[in-house]
Amino acid sequence: MTLSDEEKSVERAPAAGGGESLWRTAGAWRGVGVAFGIYVLTRVVQLVMLAWLNHSAGHEGGVRGRLLVWDAGWFLKVATTGYPHGYTEDMAGRLQGNELAFFPLYPMLIKLFAVFGTTPETAAIAVSWVASAGAALGLYLLGTSLYNRRTGYALAAICLTAPVSIVFSMAYSEGVFLAFVAGMLVAAHRRVWWAAGLLGLAAALTRPTGAAAALALAVAALIEVGRIRRERDASIWPPIAAAAVALAGVPAFLVWVGNRVGDPAAWFRIQAAGWGTSFDYGTSTIKFVSETLADGDGWVPISVALILIAAAVAALVALAGKPWLPLAVYGVVAMVLVYGQAGFYHSKPRLLVPVLLTLLPAAIAAGRARPRVAVLSITAWATFGLWYGAYLVAVWPYTI
Repeated sequence: MTLSDEEKSVERAPAAGGGESLWRTAGAWRGVGVAFGIYVLTRVVQLVMLAWLNHSAGHEGGVRGRLLVWDAGWFLKVATTGYPHGYTEDMAGRLQGNELAFFPLYPMLIKLFAVFGTTPETAAIAVSWVASAGAALGLYLLGTSLYNRRTGYALAAICLTAPVSIVFSMAYSEGVFLAFVAGMLVAAHRRVWWAAGLLGLAAALTRPTGAAAALALAVAALIEVGRIRRERDASIWPPIAAAAVALAGVPAFLVWVGNRVGDPAAWFRIQAAGWGTSFDYGTSTIKFVSETLADGDGWVPISVALILIAAAVAALVALAGKPWLPLAVYGVVAMVLVYGQAGFYHSKPRLLVPVLLTLLPAAIAAGRARPRVAVLSITAWATFGLWYGAYLVAVWPYTI
């Protein structure tokens, strides 16, 4: 398909300070309405699938109960009782995981929503839903700012229906994190540095992969400083300050945990004790994929192995297309963190959901394809992705 002159002018649109310009490019309220409609449609379809599978599985507590399982309990404990003051050990004196492994911003938002009279559980789900709606808007604006409006729609739809995108409806922090990351990247691309810095800091206080987002913002700031020195049209300090604020987030929380426990390595020890999480440079990931594909034991492990391979290939395709450098840096660093660490293999597809680099080739292709082809392709992707996530939550017996 040949791009029209209008699409060519929007694709690879140069970063420009000023939200009004992007607002017009994104179609103003109509564009925002379509992005929000994509969010509502994908969430409703997935919740219907979850209700169907949950009924078949016979779980008590209904759909709401399934949205509050596993890590949701840890976030709720932080929100309701706060962080412990030290390590947690079992009766034999062995170190256990505890709430200090979980970053603070999502629990803080749960507490904030609970002020309005809701239960913490309802507040946790509400925060995730509101944040995921914000993520849908952020993804649309990011795709529009980098490429064109159709690519923005595609990026939002593909991400919101990815395998294990069900976490956007659960009391998990991925929706909050993605909203901040997408907003940060949009702000950096449009040179709105105060917003980029605050959103980058928020992402860094939501999940450990916020470190990848902060590095991406630092790269964007370096690019901007180089431009300013050439053109001498602005101060270099706003982008530098934005990067410094974002980069401080993850180290600040790790230092706080270390001081609270009295051990500088406390956060890492708690992660390893509770969830087997440690950085082994991908050794365990390679072992899992190779052994799973060789033995073929269980369709979920096989599907996870195939997802890991497909995501790595998609990232290489994206990098071959030379995307905006800060987005590439965020994606590569985030993927290194996911693939390079040991831990529960069935959590890795969830951790890959916010890594936008893996979704970029499909979004760009859909943005360039005929509308009917794009819609049918994304619908096929969504049918599997939404069902897969619902299955893992309703039927698969282990945490995601």
